[in-house]
Amino acid sequence: MAKQHYKLTKLELLRRIVFITIGAALVSVALEIFLVPNNIIDGGIVGISIILSHITGVSLGIFLFLINLPFLIIGYKQIGKTFALSTLYGVTVMSIGTTLLHPVKALTYSTFLAPVIGGVILGIGVGLVIRFGGSLDGTEIIAILFTKKTPFSVGEIVMFFNLFILGSAGFVFSWDSAMYSLIAYYIAFKMIDVTLEGFDQSKSVWIISDEAKEIGDAIMSRLGRGVTYLQGEGAFSGGMKRVIFCVITRLEEAKMKSIVQELDPSAFLAVGNIHDVKGGRFKKRDIH
Repeated sequence: MAKQHYKLTKLELLRRIVFITIGAALVSVALEIFLVPNNIIDGGIVGISIILSHITGVSLGIFLFLINLPFLIIGYKQIGKTFALSTLYGVTVMSIGTTLLHPVKALTYSTFLAPVIGGVILGIGVGLVIRFGGSLDGTEIIAILFTKKTPFSVGEIVMFFNLFILGSAGFVFSWDSAMYSLIAYYIAFKMIDVTLEGFDQSKSVWIISDEAKEIGDAIMSRLGRGVTYLQGEGAFSGGMKRVIFCVITRLEEAKMKSIVQELDPSAFLAVGNIHDVKGGRFKKRDIH
């Protein structure tokens, strides 16, 4: 049987809160000081919120919070309580931050600097939040749900969804704004990768541990992911080892590492990028 749900220590919780706060604050700065004043949008729920705010005149922060809220509830079952609470906190900070910064004048109206600097700051902010177990956008949660009933991967669904939203900027603002938005989105996407050191849509995980059964049970019960046990032989020791293999989404990497660290700090853990996952049993069970 897997151990009961691991509770973060006070220091770990403080560290997570601090970095999610910094990340969400950076996103607020990128949006209100660089992107929104120049009619440049981001992808996902943030992009939808910017468009709706422009059309209705309602505060951007209100849309950011309200539209993300349903996906936080879905995220509770898809990735777990810790993720949902971390995301709720991050979205709240981002919403408050954009509201407070809205009266502040943009630092630049340059069509070159705004998407570049805004994209860099946005990517770093989003990357920090994801790295410490949260999210600021419900797009990937939507994609995880869609993969259960469609032949498309998470990455393909996210790309289609974001291209549709970024293209909408051409009708709402101008086609110049749509192209600048694409530039900002690309830069932000790359900065997320840099912040997370090669973070991608899906991850392959290999774990070698004497506590393989316990770790495998924890992954299945706490992440909702299936695992495969393989038998391996150490080249130096000649001893037989049980190897765990599984595939996770990028939002689950932080929790995966905490599970392994908790159950066997000396375990060998290798995480690699996967560009596409189809077939097999890469389906996520709800976490209760």
